[in-house]
Amino acid sequence: MAYEKELEVALLAVQRASILTKTVYSSHSKGTLSKSDSSPVTIGDFGAQALIIASIKHAFPGDEVVGEEDADDLRKNEQERNLVWDLVQAAKLDDSSAEDKIGGPIKSVDDMLTALDSGRSNGGRQGRVWALDPIDGTKGFLRGGQYAVCLALMIDGVPTVGVIGCPNLPIDDQAPLDSSIGADADDKEGKGVLFGAVKGEGATSRPLSKGALQESKKISMKAVPDVSQATFCESVEAGHSSHGDNAAIASKLGITKSSVRMDSQAKYASIARGAGDIYLRLPVSKSYEEKIWDHAAGVVLVQEAGGEVTDAWGKPLDFGIGRTLKENKGVVAAPKDVFPQVINVVKEVLSAKL
Repeated sequence: MAYEKELEVALLAVQRASILTKTVYSSHSKGTLSKSDSSPVTIGDFGAQALIIASIKHAFPGDEVVGEEDADDLRKNEQERNLVWDLVQAAKLDDSSAEDKIGGPIKSVDDMLTALDSGRSNGGRQGRVWALDPIDGTKGFLRGGQYAVCLALMIDGVPTVGVIGCPNLPIDDQAPLDSSIGADADDKEGKGVLFGAVKGEGATSRPLSKGALQESKKISMKAVPDVSQATFCESVEAGHSSHGDNAAIASKLGITKSSVRMDSQAKYASIARGAGDIYLRLPVSKSYEEKIWDHAAGVVLVQEAGGEVTDAWGKPLDFGIGRTLKENKGVVAAPKDVFPQVINVVKEVLSAKL
């Protein structure tokens, strides 16, 4: 299989980082800091990013990483730094051969900070670049909803390997989505899924574990003979996607079921395995640029599960121009058979606002 080692390393790296995020998720103090744009960052973000970048640099030392965080704040804040270091030391896979494949434990605080700072790549069209979101859906994470640990390998600007860990999603691929999934979530028995996909090789899900990788199952998007029966997913935060436009599109498609709102790339994962059908993330401002780490892994997963993903105007997403999708506005993902119908209605609704 193409990119077999890359997929295995990514799956194990995300699985180990998910041990850390689950520890933070179930603790009372998530240790929140505010970034320069006032978005919250938790100690879980720092710890998960350090672990994953250390894994990548062990297996593929020449690869670049576009990460969401850096170590600047931790270098200034000893208390937070010590908290993150304790978490990083405690996050180990039970299976020693699996742990060895991703380099074993990080050796020191300095190594942890170096790993965190190794996510400063600007991306681009050349070579091998990983896009990492250590905790996608930070507000969901803090609120007690869905979040995801997301990692994708881009080859010459094209997302090629995608892995998403969703600690709070049900393991059962057939579990129906309802409005409760985006709130009051937990990672108890029967929860925790690890999704993986390689371009041209299909998509899989498997239970998240604390050791070796569990057996995987092929996943695919559900056929939607009647688009009016589709389930569509959208962001919880109105600042991320226009709920009003989404509702207008659903109405024009004849969809009467309420949308399912949840945070993070758990939406991509949910439609890829047929639990939902359509994902709409429509632009809320002319100036907002989507970040590549918020979409790269999910795009591979949906494409390999039989779906199509473009921006809100039907243009392919361009991951090769830096850290953002600056040539695109919004995201629409749906099964191939209904995609033309969905994108036409999206364009119709957005054009009416121009």
